[in-house]
Amino acid sequence: MEHGDGTMSEVGHEAALHAEPFYQSPTFWVAIAFLLFLALLLYVKVPKLIATALDKRSDAIAAQIDEAQRLREEAEALLAQYQRKEREAQAEAQGIVAHAEAEAKRVAADAQKALEASIARREQLAVEKIAQAEAAAVKEVRTVAVEVATEAARKVIAASIDAGKANTLVEDAIRELPKHLH
Repeated sequence: MEHGDGTMSEVGHEAALHAEPFYQSPTFWVAIAFLLFLALLLYVKVPKLIATALDKRSDAIAAQIDEAQRLREEAEALLAQYQRKEREAQAEAQGIVAHAEAEAKRVAADAQKALEASIARREQLAVEKIAQAEAAAVKEVRTVAVEVATEAARKVIAASIDAGKANTLVEDAIRELPKHLH
């Protein structure tokens, strides 16, 4: 058993003598096929095509970003415009409310003045009616008093004075009467 007592280097040497040539190894042919495939890719300019496709995709993404930026700016402008319009509308509404309040105060003041004027006119009319009624009552009292006094004077004079002197006194009293009535 001399063969079995041999060292490891002898076994590796013996295997090397019996090894297949490199061109019969499947690993060699896989490596060759891979290199040929890479050469074919370079020949067909696949890296350039990939770069071009990536550039197109990059350009498309950049265009989408630009479009998104433009849309955002438009949206911000519209938002600012609507906020400005809202502020203007609020200011206008406040102006309308202020104007309405002022108008209401003016109308209330006018109504108060008109009421006071109406009350003053009615009071004046009442005072005038009272004065007229008072004047009429005084005139009526005077008229009655004159009639009563005249009748009483006539009776007294008729009883105490003779007819000639009575006629003279009546005529004098009639002449004096207009002075006392006015």
